[in-house]
Amino acid sequence: MREMTRWVEGMMTGGLADGGGMGQRVARKIDPLNLWRPFMKLYGHLAQQPGLVAQQNYALWTDLTRLCWANMRRMAGDLSVQPVISPAADDKRFKGELWTDQIVFDCLKQTYLLVSRWCQDLAASDRDLSAHERAQVQFFTRQFVSALSPSNFALSNPEVIKTTVEQGGANLIRGLQHILRDLDPETGALRVRLTDEGAFEVGVNVATTPGQVIFETEMMQLIQYNPTTEQVGRRPLLICPPWINKFYILDLQPKNSLIRWAVDQGHTVFVISWVNPDDRHRDKGFDDYMTDGLLAAMSAVGQATGEPDLNLVGYCLGGTLSACTLAWLRARGDARVASATFLATLVDFEQAGELTVFIDGPQLESLDERMDARGYLDGKDMALTFNMLRENDLIWSMVIDQYLLGHEPLPFDLLYWNGDSTRMPQRMHSFYLREMYLHNLLVEPGGIELAGEPIDLSRIDMPVYLLSTREDHIAPWHNTYRATQIYSGEVTYVLSGSGHIAGVVNPPTKQKYGYLTNPALPAAPEAWLAEATAHEGSWWPHWSRWLSTHRGDEVPARWPGDGALAPLEPAPGRYVKVKGV
Repeated sequence: MREMTRWVEGMMTGGLADGGGMGQRVARKIDPLNLWRPFMKLYGHLAQQPGLVAQQNYALWTDLTRLCWANMRRMAGDLSVQPVISPAADDKRFKGELWTDQIVFDCLKQTYLLVSRWCQDLAASDRDLSAHERAQVQFFTRQFVSALSPSNFALSNPEVIKTTVEQGGANLIRGLQHILRDLDPETGALRVRLTDEGAFEVGVNVATTPGQVIFETEMMQLIQYNPTTEQVGRRPLLICPPWINKFYILDLQPKNSLIRWAVDQGHTVFVISWVNPDDRHRDKGFDDYMTDGLLAAMSAVGQATGEPDLNLVGYCLGGTLSACTLAWLRARGDARVASATFLATLVDFEQAGELTVFIDGPQLESLDERMDARGYLDGKDMALTFNMLRENDLIWSMVIDQYLLGHEPLPFDLLYWNGDSTRMPQRMHSFYLREMYLHNLLVEPGGIELAGEPIDLSRIDMPVYLLSTREDHIAPWHNTYRATQIYSGEVTYVLSGSGHIAGVVNPPTKQKYGYLTNPALPAAPEAWLAEATAHEGSWWPHWSRWLSTHRGDEVPARWPGDGALAPLEPAPGRYVKVKGV
């Protein structure tokens, strides 16, 4: 078995007569996610551990026997029977009463859950796999068992059967129409809609905070927002959002807009609206996002306000860029940033969450080949990657609702933004994934160089506010916490409830999720959590109180065009309206 595994593995990873080049390219086309190696290792491990497999199989058959016996008792009228297994508390697939009340479907549900657990236990059993290989095996095994859930099929979903009988199959006809609507006519790929895309228009009912574009480069437009208070803090506030998605996640609608809220707190607010790249930007790198993006925006803010310094906010990838830029500025003796806020931001990528299953040498080579054809990573590839992190919520629930139940997608601003994807320039994206995710060089002093300057994050010595979210699947809070041990300035660390988006976009009016604080910053995140104090509601007011100590004296409100830069066009500008798919 070992010899067979090595032979097939060698064939699939390029060990062919041509020295590996052609074979590697063929292998990458067949297996672009590089899954052959870890799964072959797992199968080899299981083949050499018959006792372990027998033990797992025995446990499964024992549970299935218990389930059969429990169903026989239920059919005999015993109402005291307890389930052998129940869905997780956050598993929404089996919430309908029919999944529990109908014995047949309850049996189907529990059988699926037992077999699903058996598959995932086997996938987690090989301790000889590397951490990356183990994560790949477990992640893609989860994708497999999620796809095979009985809730995803018309004949095994009682809610779908009930609806089909009631509507005479009209739901399935509408579902077929929805499938035909969502099929890409060129590639045949199916793009499941997350929301009613016709219900929103950027600048009309999302991204509506009034303002003006006052500056632009090839990489970005800079928006200055109209004040809503007579007095504002002297230091302006510049927001650097990620360019993996569009900036208006922070300006969805007035009721949940962090930008509008910051304006109402008496800040002169600026935000960067990044370009949606195309083939003209293939050679734009991470340093271009710094020089022609954030640094250019900082200079423009100074021109617009006449102020020598500002407060900076970076979110996700925008936060990573902000950290790099701050270290770059400090290396040059530039102190124009008075304080920095990082929202759900990674700078240490050692354990960077489930996204790392897509990042290794062979996968990045395959990705480079795909990007080389166009000069960028297509927006739909990015969207699928992020949707797979929450496959039941963002893929399969939509399949059931739209294609099996025949419902039209509901209007939801957050999901509209989520589907309004962006492209990634080839050079930048390759650098970001390799140097930061794969090699984790950003945390090493001088590990990477941008615009001629080695980057050392320990040079960040201004006051810093770090906001993380407890259920973040993109920037896990245990990893974002590591920045508290890197920056040399005064650090405030806050942990919000919920995830990467909802935990950040959490207006005070909702009184949801809560947050944790602890002024002590021990090395271990678990130690910080153990002594943290819980607070109800949104973290926004807590941040506002912290930021008020860095805003400077009160001055008369500034309007776009009051300074040296004249308005170019109304917010949100034209860059944000360019579609990525």
